Amino acid sequence: MRARTIPRDGIQRALVRLPNWLGDTVMALPTLRSLRSALPAAELWCVGPWAVDILESEPGISRRLVPPARVGARLAQARRLGQAGFDLALILPNSFETAVAGWLARARWRVGYAADGRAALLTHALRPDDGAVHQVTAYQRLLEPLGIVGSATPPTLTIDPARQSEARRLLAEVGVPGAGPRVGLQLGAAFGPAKLWPPDRIASLMGRLEARGIYPVLLGSAAARELADRVQAAAGGSVWSLVGRDRPALLAALVAELDAFFGRGQQALWHQPSCAPCFRPECPIDHRCLTAIEVSEVEAAVVAAVAVRR
Repeated sequence: MRARTIPRDGIQRALVRLPNWLGDTVMALPTLRSLRSALPAAELWCVGPWAVDILESEPGISRRLVPPARVGARLAQARRLGQAGFDLALILPNSFETAVAGWLARARWRVGYAADGRAALLTHALRPDDGAVHQVTAYQRLLEPLGIVGSATPPTLTIDPARQSEARRLLAEVGVPGAGPRVGLQLGAAFGPAKLWPPDRIASLMGRLEARGIYPVLLGSAAARELADRVQAAAGGSVWSLVGRDRPALLAALVAELDAFFGRGQQALWHQPSCAPCFRPECPIDHRCLTAIEVSEVEAAVVAAVAVRR
């Protein structure tokens, strides 16, 4: 039986449980903005690990909350949210725990995918798509019970002017020239080293780009400092690096100062090995999925991206 449509005029306060990963949080932005546009008079609360750092400049959000590290504390937070009187909980992650949190928050309508045995905790449990769909599309489908058609606009990050000034200052402090094109190379992956390109290839790419008058700068958290040191050792000299000095709150501002990193015109370099997909944080064999990607083809892709931007 099809669940009835949720009346939008009955929603005065809505809770959005954002994804746990930074990239997925960015891909949830079109859904968040479509919901905001459809509920102009409602309070919109967001909960997620990146709700503050990534969405600090996002307009139309009444409260931004970060879930605690421990499961018990997260559930206690959900119980406290139950006092806020939510009419709607839009639960983007597919975990059982986030559905429990939506139920503990006592939202009248709880929307999410019927995954991980959690359908009974949702008032509107959507069946996941049978085939592969883009994550942006998957999140927007959760708006269907509200009769909202998601926007086709690609995700973009809102830039705070103060953050933009800070990003420019940091780039200048490490000596990155401002006259020519600049390229960001992100180091580190929270999932594990299986997603990391070898340091010697990163170093080689940096040398080739600099020889072309393109200035590469390393980005990453403090956890990537060891990897940055390995890149510098492979380069045989100093490299421009903001590793350990940038942070998620600066992401939008830093990307705006670069001519290539990600965004419109992005392309994935991929030579599918027989073992893909593996979903392992560490490669148990020879890391062939990434070692198959040559420095020359990344160089060519970056040069092409810079030419379009310039």
